[in-house]
Amino acid sequence: MTTTPHPLVTRARQLADGLLTPNAETVDRTEVPAGHIEAIKGSGLLGIGAPEDYGGSAAPASVAREIAEILSGACCSTWFVQTQHHTPVATLMKGAAPVRERLLGPLARGELLSGVAYAHLRTYPRRPVRVVRERGGWRFDGTVPWYTGWGLNDVMLLAGVTGAGEAVFAFAEAREQPGLRASPPIRLAALTAARTVSLELDGLWLPEEAVALRTPYERWAAEDRPKTVAASPAVFGVAEAALALLDDDTAGPLRTRLSGVRDHAYALADEAAPHEHLDERLALRLRSHEVLSAATTAAVVSGGGRSMVLSSKAQRLAREALFLLVQGQTAESRRAHLDALAS
Repeated sequence: MTTTPHPLVTRARQLADGLLTPNAETVDRTEVPAGHIEAIKGSGLLGIGAPEDYGGSAAPASVAREIAEILSGACCSTWFVQTQHHTPVATLMKGAAPVRERLLGPLARGELLSGVAYAHLRTYPRRPVRVVRERGGWRFDGTVPWYTGWGLNDVMLLAGVTGAGEAVFAFAEAREQPGLRASPPIRLAALTAARTVSLELDGLWLPEEAVALRTPYERWAAEDRPKTVAASPAVFGVAEAALALLDDDTAGPLRTRLSGVRDHAYALADEAAPHEHLDERLALRLRSHEVLSAATTAAVVSGGGRSMVLSSKAQRLAREALFLLVQGQTAESRRAHLDALAS
């Protein structure tokens, strides 16, 4: 018996086959077009985990993972822009602040796209973005080193840390404004198309009503850690796209390895509490990258000299694999990866 795919999975496959995959090499050499984002907005995928009362689908995590694999394997740059959106939605779902009622519905329905500007929190006790109370709201100063989706996002979830060690998350419009200036787009070895910039904050003021979350940094870091040790569905999606370029004899053993890691990682995600088996989850993350590296390397080798042409799919996937090595990286995951490579 076969199981009928979730409607959102069907839509993701249609979007991948009809729009993302055919244009992926062009996007890689240019930028994610607004048309891709409009298609994502209209697909219902942006509300995948949001409550139905707010226009979302409240789909299970397994569906979200499958969709992430489909989108990342089709066009990793487009996937990376839209994947930022799901953290702001999840943040709003946990709170009862006024900003929830203002933004959760539009974000869940795909009327607005949100980016995130908070990865720098993982460098604490360094405080690249400092927050202080000012005029009944909050003043943000400092530098956001990486912000993806500039020119495509409508809003952003911005975070900084106070002098007392409190993490403050607030929504701002994703545009230049008093106190917020964006750099030119950053040229990257992969995913330049995702429109990544750095943001200079010089007295950006946001009202109290824009705040979605205030929490001690240590509490936020404890909740964040499981995310940074887990294997990413995008790794499996890009690996599958690379395996599709190989003959069956080469792809077969690699696909078996990939399936084993994926099944183990997803079983832990579904069956264990978020803070259980963290070392095992990190080991699986490293193993997933080993298979990804093997799959994309095999695709390049299989393509021969043609793989050196910028229009080569194999080369694009290999560069995307390099990007995923460091995406969401922390000092812990970096050390573990380096130790594994040295052993």
